[in-house]
Amino acid sequence: MTHPAINFFKALRKKLLQIESILLVSTFLIVLLIAVLQIILRNFFDQGILWADTFLRITVLWIGMMGALFASRNNHHINMNLGLKYLSGNLLRYVKATVHLFTALICFVVAWYGVNLFFMEFEDAGIAFGAIPIWFTVSIIPIGFTIMGLRYFSLVILLLTGQEVDDQPSID
Repeated sequence: MTHPAINFFKALRKKLLQIESILLVSTFLIVLLIAVLQIILRNFFDQGILWADTFLRITVLWIGMMGALFASRNNHHINMNLGLKYLSGNLLRYVKATVHLFTALICFVVAWYGVNLFFMEFEDAGIAFGAIPIWFTVSIIPIGFTIMGLRYFSLVILLLTGQEVDDQPSID
């Protein structure tokens, strides 16, 4: 029988993966649609969407963040496994938990500064393109790093309580 808190963190991890998948797919589809539409308009009608180029440049940030989320989700991010193969049992769990805790703290710090950037841009009230404010375009920074931080923090809890942690989690 598992503790209710463990079930909460497992459910949290699953929900974070679902949110991340929705963000990744929707961002990719929107970028693809705008880019294809822009190409068709320019090549066949000698016109284009005024804000499309700026939009596509800004979505590089979004796609980069989505890529970071996806890489960390599947444990394909850059990491150093120096000596981990020589550890086993509880020591390996504690080392992994420590690394995940450090990673979560860094993600939360970056998210904090992302929130500060968000509010600075919100107060400035600048427009990125069309009617889209700059604060919306930078909102992916605190959102993405908060999701990653919560993921790694939930892994810490799972590891410290002796739960199995799947490196390739399913979101069924």
